[in-house]
Amino acid sequence: MKKLLVALCLFALPMLAGAQDLDPVKWNFSTKKVNATTYELVATATIEKGWHLYAQDAGEGPIPTSFKFAKNPLVATQGKVQENGKMKKAFDKNFDSELKYYENSVSFVQKVTVKGKAATKVKGSVEFMVCDDHQCLPPTEVNFAFDLK
Repeated sequence: MKKLLVALCLFALPMLAGAQDLDPVKWNFSTKKVNATTYELVATATIEKGWHLYAQDAGEGPIPTSFKFAKNPLVATQGKVQENGKMKKAFDKNFDSELKYYENSVSFVQKVTVKGKAATKVKGSVEFMVCDDHQCLPPTEVNFAFDLK
C-alpha cells in the first residue's frame, strides 16, 4: 500500500508543479496589407489582470520589450516598431526608476515593404518581461512568423 501511495505522489508532483507555471501574456501575430507592397506586422499582447508588460523604452531596470527580425532580402522594415495601447508611467521603488508599461493589452506594429512579387515570410522573436505587485518573471522570448502573400 505504501508503494502505491508513493507512486501516486511521484506521478502527481509533476502535474502540481506544472500548475505553478505562470504565463500571463498571450501573443497574437497578424498582418494587414496597406497597399501592393506595404504591410503592417501586428503583434498583440493580451496581459492577464494584475500583470503589466514593459514598453520598448521602459526606463532603468526591467528588460524592455524588444523585437528581432531575421534578415530577409525580400523585405525592408520602415522605421521603428510602434506601440498602440494605453501606456502607464509610475515610479517603481524596486527598480528606483519611473517605468513605462502596459496593462490588459498592447499592439506593436512594424511597417514593412516587400520587394518583388514572391510570397515570403518575416520571422523573428519578441523578448519581454512582465511583473505584478509582488514579483517579476524572468524575460521570455517568443518566436513569430508573418506570412506575406
